[in-house]
Amino acid sequence: MFDTVLVANRGEIAVRVIRTLRAMGVRSVAVFSDADADARHVREADTAVRIGPPAAAESYLRADRLLEAAARTGARAVHPGYGFLAENADFARACEEAGLAFIGPPAAAIALMGDKIRAKETVRAAGVPVVPGSSGSGLSDAELADAARGIGMPVLLKPSAGGGGKGMRLVRDAAALGDEIAAARREARASFGDDTLLVERWIDRPRHIEIQVLADGHGGVVHLGERECSLQRRHQKLVEEAPSVLLDPATRAAMGGAAVQAARSCGYRGAGTVEFIVPGGDPSRYYFMEMNTRLQVEHPVTELVTGLDLVEWQLRVAAGEPLGFAQEDVRLTGHAVEARLCAETVSVREGARGFLPSGGTVLRLGEPRGEGVRTDSGLSEGTEVGSLYDPMLSKVIAHGPDRATALRRLRAALAHTVTLGVPTNAGFLRRLLAHPAVVAGELDTGLVERDVDALVPDGVPEEVYAAAALLRQAALAPAGETGGWADPFAAGDGWRLGAEPAWTAHPLRVPGHDPVTVRVRRTRDGGTELLPDGAPEPLSASEITPLPGGDGYAFRLDGVAHTFAALPDGTWLARDGDSWEVRDHDPVAASLGRAAHAGADSLTAPMPGTVTVVKVAVGDEVAAGQSLLVVEAMKMEHVISAPHAGTVAELDVAPGTTVAMDQVLAVIAPVAPAAPDDGPADPAARAVPAVRAAPVAPAPEAASPGTPEKETA
Repeated sequence: MFDTVLVANRGEIAVRVIRTLRAMGVRSVAVFSDADADARHVREADTAVRIGPPAAAESYLRADRLLEAAARTGARAVHPGYGFLAENADFARACEEAGLAFIGPPAAAIALMGDKIRAKETVRAAGVPVVPGSSGSGLSDAELADAARGIGMPVLLKPSAGGGGKGMRLVRDAAALGDEIAAARREARASFGDDTLLVERWIDRPRHIEIQVLADGHGGVVHLGERECSLQRRHQKLVEEAPSVLLDPATRAAMGGAAVQAARSCGYRGAGTVEFIVPGGDPSRYYFMEMNTRLQVEHPVTELVTGLDLVEWQLRVAAGEPLGFAQEDVRLTGHAVEARLCAETVSVREGARGFLPSGGTVLRLGEPRGEGVRTDSGLSEGTEVGSLYDPMLSKVIAHGPDRATALRRLRAALAHTVTLGVPTNAGFLRRLLAHPAVVAGELDTGLVERDVDALVPDGVPEEVYAAAALLRQAALAPAGETGGWADPFAAGDGWRLGAEPAWTAHPLRVPGHDPVTVRVRRTRDGGTELLPDGAPEPLSASEITPLPGGDGYAFRLDGVAHTFAALPDGTWLARDGDSWEVRDHDPVAASLGRAAHAGADSLTAPMPGTVTVVKVAVGDEVAAGQSLLVVEAMKMEHVISAPHAGTVAELDVAPGTTVAMDQVLAVIAPVAPAAPDDGPADPAARAVPAVRAAPVAPAPEAASPGTPEKETA
């Protein structure tokens, strides 16, 4: 066994690998970019080496710097994790040439299975069924389009060199093939450096089922059962489970045997995954899609139902050990489900902001533990989540004696997942796991897209604004309430001589939603009242108080108790997996901003990222819906389009500009309507309209709720 292993990755998978290395008594070496200098994987490794600036191309994708780090620290093996160089045949070959064991398959197997066209031809020859599609590599756009029409619509365009859903396009209309092929090539080139595409028949309502294989260097190959990965969005997996409710023992054995044949056909060694597409109505008709020549993100569910540590077996196989067990020794016990926690802004209220990468600083972290619950995470309080790397932050996994128990435990675990400062999809995942079709096991890869509106709340709950206002109000309390002398004139309790206390207004805004003002006051009998915008009458409330142990805050609103994880200033709150950033809203500044661009639309960044394409200049006339800019974050492109016909009045970015969420990118002034020509022909004879002062509305009384002005997105 190796005495020192370099982990050529970051985040949760680096922490996961280091955990097994520690358990095996193997010294671990972490690597980090400048952006990750204080990251959790750096702190948990035995030693760590800086490999470059934040950009992955200058750090985690630099094979020479990784090999140098291994030489400097005496590492004898390299574990690539997943992503980055994990499926890069040249890197695997370079490790071998440097005298390092690559903890993965041989370079030749990576190269063969990394080329989806060659992979399909190879496994077909081994008797594994494949999806009907194009044959041959290097097809031109016209040849791809012809192949698609020959297969029959709908079809799926796929990059030959990559995975993870990057560059994949579902095309239902043959007329859209040209644009979709161009977009798929662009994304494939950006993600994998290779824009070769293939086209396959699209199977409606398919299920995505994959088989875990494990092969040693002595001819031993086994499969460890299947994982159901059908809950996806944009071809990205969200939830995985083992085993699948779709397969009976006979189908499981047949698919497992096909996966073993696929592994043998390429001379595989180590842990790998063979992915199949399966018609939900007939699981006996399964088709090979691809082989992932690495450890999968979802490997924990297989570990929990088999009792095997896959990272440990990766190391043992790479060190030359035989498996030591046969297929008949593999047993599946209970059920396991995994949810991927990603840095995402989840909203359907603004179409441009549905499921976009987010970012920020983890100000408070709560990760679930308990019976049957496991969390694989790279997070710690203070972690900066930027737009440079993949948005996945951690994985929450639950195991139980049956599927219902595993689902219930995972939903509870997600409810106790807190990442204040960084919006995540935890609440969305929790609702997805409670979806009737998911509970029943009636899954397919289109379920999430079809039912997304039912899985995302329409608005912000009233009690969120109430909690934020109460926390702000508590911060105004005079010093005497916490000990010491208090200046009565500095108190924020709204006391007035001979009258009810005045209301204290707290204008608030959750990004993506209209501002709301919540007014708070103490009553004469010592109680508290709230008056949110639109409420017909004040609501009774209690003071908001910390929970025992500092786990959050509790209060009552109209007799109903509520608890939140929250920052003391009320700027971030979380409950049941959902979180909200509640900003102070300045209506005067908002009005000035609208006045500055009266009659125009400001186009803002829907996510933190980098502007990669700018297609217009100031003064250009644009049509409604015209593509103007492209913002990229965490390997995702987002096209910014013109909201209406008009002229580019401002353009504040260029290719390469780093932008924050909501940062103004451009301003589009609409086309001015033509003036009616119903006056005298002589312009000099036209009357000049008189300028009159607008009437001034009386100021509302302090006790009446104001009407918030609507902000322009």
